[in-house]
Amino acid sequence: MAENDVVLAAARDWHGARMALATVVSTWGSAPRPRGSHMLVHADGRFEGSVSGGCVETDILATAAEVIAGAPAVVKTYGVADAAAWEVGLPCGGQIAVLVQPVSTGGFPPELFDAIEAAQAAGTPLDVATDLGTGQSIAGSEGDFVNRYDPPRRLLIVGAVQIAQRLAGLARELGIVTYVIDPRGRFLTEERFPGVTLDDRWPDEAVTALKPDPATAVVTLSHDAKIDDAALIAALAHPTGYVAALGSRKSHAARLDRLRAAGIAETDLGRIEGPAGMRIGAIGPAEIALSIAAAMVRSFHADT
Repeated sequence: MAENDVVLAAARDWHGARMALATVVSTWGSAPRPRGSHMLVHADGRFEGSVSGGCVETDILATAAEVIAGAPAVVKTYGVADAAAWEVGLPCGGQIAVLVQPVSTGGFPPELFDAIEAAQAAGTPLDVATDLGTGQSIAGSEGDFVNRYDPPRRLLIVGAVQIAQRLAGLARELGIVTYVIDPRGRFLTEERFPGVTLDDRWPDEAVTALKPDPATAVVTLSHDAKIDDAALIAALAHPTGYVAALGSRKSHAARLDRLRAAGIAETDLGRIEGPAGMRIGAIGPAEIALSIAAAMVRSFHADT
């Protein structure tokens, strides 16, 4: 999950330091953070990540300090406790179990962080299995608790138009790595698209080079068939997680006819969401971008 990227970055920066890793290993009810969420704690008290959004972090920090000092790994359960709900509990009404283990060969080996980053760079998931009794983690899918680290989510926006500006901003807030692709240099400027990667190659070349995977969305917004169609054909040649094209139902029907003529199979044509986005009655660039972002997130969660 994108929220764990900050933990992986901290593990890289703190390499060689004494650390403890807290992980949400089970949830019930309205738990504030999903299963697999991490919080990494440095021996000097610094930490990155979250296991509850703030409800139990103080207690986790104290437990992590004990584990760093040599105490064994421990699983702690938090829920609503009438008198202590606002101290060490979850006032939201949910319940979570959190494993706190040392970052060491006998707990979460430091090299596992490297393995996770290598898998993500290769665009492949990695499973890490943990024995909750001993706190020992290994790469694999057999264990009391298995956490899957998927490749980082990416969004390839084709067409540097106004909707793309709004969509790129939403994607950044969602922690999705974003690229804006457009061969028209006047549209593709850092002033219009701060904080994202700009690519002025022809869309089929750019999309093919970026190798979209199930954690990648490709959304075409240019309204120029020469640009959008090339990108869609390239996206459909890969296991792209979400493929969408802006336009009316009439323009989408014409688009499908062009893609059929280009040799695209009906099964692949069915992968394109057109018109792009969830049906929320969106009006204007910001609302249309919101509808597309919502549909993209829905698609990413479809198999989880």
